Amino acid sequence: MTARVLVVDDLEPNVKLLEAKLRAEYFDVLGAYSGEEAIELAAKEKPDIILLDVMMPGMDGFETCRRLKSDPETMHIPVVMVTALDQQADRVTGLEAGADDFLTKPVEDLALFARVRSMTRLKMMTDELRARYATGKDLGIVGQIDTDIRPSERRIFIIDDNEDQAARMIAVIGDDVNEVIHETDPEAALGRVRVGEFDLILVNMSLEAMDPLRLCSSIRSFEETRLTPILAIVRHGDTRKLVRALDIGVNDYVTRPVDRNELTARITTQLRRKLYVDQLRSSFQVSLEMAVTDQLTGLYNRRYLASHLSAMFDRACWTGRPLSIMILDIDHFKTINDTHGHDVGDKVLRDFADRISNSVRGIDLACRYGGEEFLIAMPDTDMAFAAVVAERLRSEVAEHKFDVLKGRESLEVTVSIGLASTELGLEGDSAQKLIKRADDALYEAKSAGRNRVMNSAA
Repeated sequence: MTARVLVVDDLEPNVKLLEAKLRAEYFDVLGAYSGEEAIELAAKEKPDIILLDVMMPGMDGFETCRRLKSDPETMHIPVVMVTALDQQADRVTGLEAGADDFLTKPVEDLALFARVRSMTRLKMMTDELRARYATGKDLGIVGQIDTDIRPSERRIFIIDDNEDQAARMIAVIGDDVNEVIHETDPEAALGRVRVGEFDLILVNMSLEAMDPLRLCSSIRSFEETRLTPILAIVRHGDTRKLVRALDIGVNDYVTRPVDRNELTARITTQLRRKLYVDQLRSSFQVSLEMAVTDQLTGLYNRRYLASHLSAMFDRACWTGRPLSIMILDIDHFKTINDTHGHDVGDKVLRDFADRISNSVRGIDLACRYGGEEFLIAMPDTDMAFAAVVAERLRSEVAEHKFDVLKGRESLEVTVSIGLASTELGLEGDSAQKLIKRADDALYEAKSAGRNRVMNSAA
C-alpha cells in the first residue's frame, strides 16, 4: 500500500532521513520545514499522513497540529508526532492537540512503516465517506455535519483475563459518559462484541487463554465490528506484536504501565473519530435513501423501480414463478387539489402511501409511480392472489375516509387499480410490457366507472 506522506521538521537532515526511509518503501514524500509551511502544504497537497516534529522554532508541533485539526479541510488527515521527548505529559499534550500517535526518535523503521500503513488505510476509508458526503451536500440532500464533536455516553468493552489490570482501567474510564463492560473469557468476548454495539474495544495483548492477535483479527472480520475501533494494551518494547496488531486492523495502542491521562486521551481520540465517521456514514445513508425514495410519501421512487423491477422480472424468468404488478390511481385527485388545496392533496397522498405500506408484504416493492399513481410489484404471486390484495386495498380506501386539516374534515377517496402478471408465459415478455399491460387495465378500470380492480388481457 502506497501513500503520500508529509514530513515536517525544521532540520533538513531529519526530513531527508525520513524521506529516504519512506521512499525506499515506495511512499510518495513531501517535505516542510516549519509549521506554517506544513499547514499550507497540507491544505494544498492533501497528504495521506503527516509526520510532524514537535520541537520547532516559532510555531511548534503542538500548535501546528491544533491548527490542522481545527481546519475542516485538513482535520481528517492523520498526524503522527515525531519527537525526542518521551515524557507522558508531552504525549498527552500532543493527543489533546489532535495527534493520532507518537513516534520517538530515533524512529524504528518497523514501527514507522506499520503506523503509516495503518493510518493510510484509515484515511482511505474516511476519504471515500467524505467524497460521498460532499456529493450529497452539493446536491442539497444532506446538511452540514458537526466537526467539533464530543463523545457523549459511550459503550466500551474491555477484554482482559487479568482482573486487577481490568479493574484499574475501569476505574480510569468508567465515568458518567462511559458504560464499561469487562469480559475475561476471549471466546465469550467474541460472541458479545457482535451483539453489544460497542463504541470502543480494549484488548490486552498479553492474553493467555487465546492469541490476542487472532482475537483482534476475528473482531475485525465480523460485519458488526468491522469499523469499531480497537485499542490494544501492549508491553513496552513489544514492537513486533504491536506492528502485527496494526497490520491486522488495531486502531491505536497504549503501553504498560498505563498512564491514566494518556489512556483517557487516546480513548477520547478514538471515540471522537468514530463519531465523525458515523456521521459521514449516516449522511451517506440518508443521501442514498433520498436518491431512491419519494420525499413526500416515503415509498420508493421511479428511479429505483427502473432498476429493481428488471431484477425482479429476471428472477421470475429464472425461477418460473409468477410476478404480478398493480398500478393504482387515486380517482378525481385533481378535484381534491383544486377544491381543498395542494396541502390537503399531499396529506391524502401520504395517507394513501401509508395504507399501501400496511397492505403489502416485505418482499413486495411499492413505489410512487408519478403524481397520484402508485405501483406495487409482487414476486411469487399469481393474478388471483394479486387480485385479492388489490380488492382488499380498494375496499380499505373506499370504506375509510381520509382525515385532513388536522382531523377537522374528512374526505371520501376511491382508487382504481389495474393488474398484470407473467403467469401466462414469459417468452417475449419484459418488465416494461408488464407495466404497459397493468396500465392498460387501469385505463379500463377508469373507463368502466372507477373505484374498481381490472385484470389485464392475456
